[in-house]
Amino acid sequence: MPHIEIAAEKLFILGGLPVTNTLIMSLLVTLILALIAWRLRASARLIPSLLQNIIEIVFESFLGIMQGMFGSREKAEKYAPLIITIFLFVLLSNWLGIFPGVGSIGFIEKIKGEEILVPFFRSAASDLNFTLALGVVAVLLVNVFGVLAIGLAKHFSKFFSLYGPLEFFVGILEFISEIAKMISFSFRLFGNVFAGEVLLIITAFLAPYLIPVPFLVLELFVGFIQALVFSMLTMVFISIAVQH
Repeated sequence: MPHIEIAAEKLFILGGLPVTNTLIMSLLVTLILALIAWRLRASARLIPSLLQNIIEIVFESFLGIMQGMFGSREKAEKYAPLIITIFLFVLLSNWLGIFPGVGSIGFIEKIKGEEILVPFFRSAASDLNFTLALGVVAVLLVNVFGVLAIGLAKHFSKFFSLYGPLEFFVGILEFISEIAKMISFSFRLFGNVFAGEVLLIITAFLAPYLIPVPFLVLELFVGFIQALVFSMLTMVFISIAVQH
């Protein structure tokens, strides 16, 4: 029976800090996105290449949705870098997580007398630390954009209101809802990606030929949907926060 571990496996210690296989994967995703951005910047032309076409389709699709949400092209372009970065980062992390060799190539470690495979790479979103960090960053930036758009006092007045007991109670609920957003963001993404990872491990163990293929296709779709949901929710929360 294959070994299934919820926590990310530690590969080595660097400067007193543990380096996990999910951290390596997230750094790899960052490097790939940086190389793609550099390549596009260096080779962008009027008649686009295939890669430029794909990126332009992604950007224009998001800008079209955001323009309808924010009410203007200017606002859409202002917040698009964050929304599209989140989408591409989560999407690439999810898709690389089911790449051949990810989760199956590593070294053997003996734990409590049992030999366990510690993979060199593992889907970044299957680590709750990764999804929680992404959720915290998204919610914090939502509030930062809210402050920049309508001012510090007006933005935080929805959390701390002294106009009356009802307003004060509603403000406390609003503050709790911000924390709930972080938890919801992190557990939704983590739960779906980790469940998919377990599903692929089990099917590959029970029937390694042909049977896992439909599940791989399903995970490609689920990875896309999870990236889209995360970025769309961030967009909705930003649009609410920046409204006067």
